[in-house]
Amino acid sequence: MKKVFALLCFTTLLFAFRADKPKKIIFFGDSITQAGVSPTGYITKLGTLLDKNKYELVGKGIGGNKVYDLYLRLEDDVLAQKPDVVVIWVGVNDVWHKASSGTGTDPDKFVKFYQALIDKMKAQNIKVVLTTPSTIGERYDNTNQQDGDLNKYSMFIRELAAKNNLPLIDLRKAFMDYSQKNNPKNEEKGILTTDRVHLNDTGNQFVAEQMAKVLQQF
Repeated sequence: MKKVFALLCFTTLLFAFRADKPKKIIFFGDSITQAGVSPTGYITKLGTLLDKNKYELVGKGIGGNKVYDLYLRLEDDVLAQKPDVVVIWVGVNDVWHKASSGTGTDPDKFVKFYQALIDKMKAQNIKVVLTTPSTIGERYDNTNQQDGDLNKYSMFIRELAAKNNLPLIDLRKAFMDYSQKNNPKNEEKGILTTDRVHLNDTGNQFVAEQMAKVLQQF
């Protein structure tokens, strides 16, 4: 009887420990996410919006990364860290580098490697959240150079979210809507970004708020 009681007590404590353990969320992406852990970055700001006792936020961003780069470092930077949730935010360089250096990612390969990321994480029972690329130029009337491709790749990610029944943070739509309301001069930067791509303080806060809406559900 004493052994049974002791086992029940141990089991109760074990479940209590697991319940109190914060959920580890990894943000997996490029230079925007690399800067997200800075004192004013979106991951840092997100930490003030979410319950610190419930979540552990980890940034795994590397400048210049495209979807293929994420696939190559998935094992070490994500799977080995045993996260509960992973937020994938990639796509800007896959589009941007087509024009800047001719090293972007073709649509079929983008979808293929993105799906492979999802498959590998789901196989480890990791919850996956998809994020559309935000902006390469803040003009709201589709006159930025890469708007066409950026809209197309965002649609790929929306389709992947629907196909895999995954939560989506649609930053592309959110940024466009914000610019229409808050960019009366149709400027290409300085609204949510410093250089058309990377976030300023307002942009970091805006992204944190968009992500909090989804992540607080976990």
